[in-house]
Amino acid sequence: MDFILPSTIPAGGIPWQKVLPPLIPRLSGTYGQCNWSPNLLMPETDNTSSAEVNCDDSGFTVQVDVKHFKPEDLMVKVIGDFIEVQGKHEEKKDGPGVSTRQFSRRYRIPKGVDTMALESAVSPDGILIISAPMLQTEDSRILT
Repeated sequence: MDFILPSTIPAGGIPWQKVLPPLIPRLSGTYGQCNWSPNLLMPETDNTSSAEVNCDDSGFTVQVDVKHFKPEDLMVKVIGDFIEVQGKHEEKKDGPGVSTRQFSRRYRIPKGVDTMALESAVSPDGILIISAPMLQTEDSRILT
């Protein structure tokens, strides 16, 4: 369906803030005198899965904030050159409704990391720590 736009439309188009409130007035208040919040249409950014990745001569570590998950709700696996971390907890009663929380993250494993020695553990403050040493090379071995 084509619409004929009046010549009074700005060159950059109509800002979405002026179009959406009249189209969906009941999301937050009503159109006109009441406030309307566009935040309802935007996904919330959830920093609960923020991560820190380090790789140096001593090894490779990934630290992921998983406070909202129990250790049994987490899965860590190596797929090719990536570590995949998944977390999901089943539905929990949240006031009058129910909520499910989940995430999936992938981290590239740098060359030289011993993936066969990879370990993971959750700290008491809810940080998932994944670590692996670097592979031993001929140059790093001590000859006796």
